[in-house]
Amino acid sequence: MGKPREISTSPITCLLVANRGEIACRIMRTAKAMGIRTVAVYSDIDRHARHVLEADMAINLGGAKPADSYLRSDLVLAAARQSGAQAIHPGYGFLSENAEFARACAVEGLIFIGPPASAIDAMGSKSAAKALMETAGVPLVPGYHGADQDLATFRTAAERIGYPVLLKAVAGGGGKGMKVVEGETDLAEALESAQREAKSAFGDSRMLVERYLGKPRHIEIQVFADQQGNCIHLNERDCSIQRRHQKVIEEAPAPGLSATLRQAMGEAAVQAAKAIDYVGAGTVEFLLDEQERFYFMEMNTRLQVEHPVTEAITGQDLVAWQLRIAQGLPLPMQQHEVPLQGHAIEARLYAEDPLNDFLPASGTLELYRESQPGVGRRLDGGICEGDEVSPFYDPMLAKVIAWGETREAARLKLLAMLRETAIAGVQTNLTFLGRIIDHPAFANAELDTGFIPRHAEQLLPEKTELSGDFWQLAGAAWLLCLPQIKRTDDPQSPWSTLPSGWRSGLPTTSRLHLQCGNDERQLNNVNISGSSFDPASGQLTVIHDGVLQRHAVVVRGQALFLQWQNEWLKIEQVDPISRVDQAQQHAGGLQAPMNGSIVRLLVTTGDQVEAGAALLVVEAMKMEHSIRAPHAGTVTAIFCSEGELVNEGALLVELEATP
Repeated sequence: MGKPREISTSPITCLLVANRGEIACRIMRTAKAMGIRTVAVYSDIDRHARHVLEADMAINLGGAKPADSYLRSDLVLAAARQSGAQAIHPGYGFLSENAEFARACAVEGLIFIGPPASAIDAMGSKSAAKALMETAGVPLVPGYHGADQDLATFRTAAERIGYPVLLKAVAGGGGKGMKVVEGETDLAEALESAQREAKSAFGDSRMLVERYLGKPRHIEIQVFADQQGNCIHLNERDCSIQRRHQKVIEEAPAPGLSATLRQAMGEAAVQAAKAIDYVGAGTVEFLLDEQERFYFMEMNTRLQVEHPVTEAITGQDLVAWQLRIAQGLPLPMQQHEVPLQGHAIEARLYAEDPLNDFLPASGTLELYRESQPGVGRRLDGGICEGDEVSPFYDPMLAKVIAWGETREAARLKLLAMLRETAIAGVQTNLTFLGRIIDHPAFANAELDTGFIPRHAEQLLPEKTELSGDFWQLAGAAWLLCLPQIKRTDDPQSPWSTLPSGWRSGLPTTSRLHLQCGNDERQLNNVNISGSSFDPASGQLTVIHDGVLQRHAVVVRGQALFLQWQNEWLKIEQVDPISRVDQAQQHAGGLQAPMNGSIVRLLVTTGDQVEAGAALLVVEAMKMEHSIRAPHAGTVTAIFCSEGELVNEGALLVELEATP
């Protein structure tokens, strides 16, 4: 421990939340419950966002990209001065682990809701943190954490460690700037891409490299320390279910972890926090191998996305703890008093396409309905129906959290909540999350970081053509659920409501031409006899071959959204007159897979390329995606430039196949 701290006892009556989305809304909820006035900041494109609407005051930072808005510490500090806030809560991401921002807050006389800048410095650099932990005797994964950043150094280190290796951003987190490298031939391109991602996301391109463990579990310990020097842990979380090295499902406590191992990991985490005179909420992350040996990964000097599962099993409000500690109050309990009650599981709802390599998605939320509230049910959201999901920010939209007396009770409750959640208009991972929670291997707690690729066949099945049963259901839904047009010339006619399927002495039928995504179908015999729709509950009841089934339906304008096999599908009527052909207009053209910006062009017109060669790099939601040649050929045209914003489906490069 260092020298005795000077304890700050400044009261907080007004809090500025320097973040957006669900975490901003979540922090404001606790602050308001404590009688603290809240201030939001927002970018130009977030002016109507939910966190802006929920705050007592909101101040525009301008700009759109994070670098022009939420990462502008000068603008955030100016907003704090303007609002009269005494404290700033950075949430997670953005400025939450920026030591210079923490120091700037102190200079301005503002309370930074987080650890001292010195602690952020100590753990903000993954290489420095690993060196510190090595000195403290905490086991580390073999790797290179040095200052030299040239390719030759990384090549030598990777050969010494042994492939596959993992490149990680020194200042990183959330999977940004992280690449698995299978062999030496892939190292140069992976290192360059990871450095660009790291620079874009954190303003720091430095990397480290370490051995890539085959089937580890990702276990993290929640720690808390006060200004009086007390430090405890609040049990652990298992965060092994990941894609792109970013967490998807988290739970607490970690299934199958013995009391002895829990204590050892908890004590190691507390020791790590004490070694840097930590204050506030932090998370010490470990990899746990199949022999139950744990290795220090990193320490996140902030509140974590997955903190709700710890709140659920301890019955504590961790944001309230943060605000208490920032005002000089001691921890509300000692280590032996920390509860561990039941089990909690959290699923992250992302705007992304799981069937297209989890590419981020953007667009308008045409439908958004949260699951029903209840005991052990929680949804932390930051979106509203009608919001625009931007390509500039992290793709997480909300978190769905369930608690139960047992893990199985929590699992089944979460599955029900996911099935009650309705979202459409933007591609999401909602159905994918349900498949994970419903998978037998997850039910049996067979967890490690390779869970998703190992079970990809069940979790990420290939898209199949919509069945005839679906189209008949869609037709019945269209006829029964949409407001129909009334004739005024003959209101008593059986055809007074249009379209009408009435036929004398025969089942009611109708003809329709409907579209769902890129699929469409002409329906000539839609039978709605015995079927009904209850607008109050949104339930469509259909009887087919003597079997009664109910389906959830939501009507929005002249479109309807139908829940089919746990997925929400948008159904529209085809208008042949106004229909526009969306087929690709340039043979051999490569299109943007999502909205984003062109960060690098790797070819010029006339270049000969091999199949698989990277042609350009698109950045969306702080992640890079390489557009590669599907076949060998010649680049005949380029339709974009570096720095340009492009929409999904925009033609980028024309590639003529080699004969």
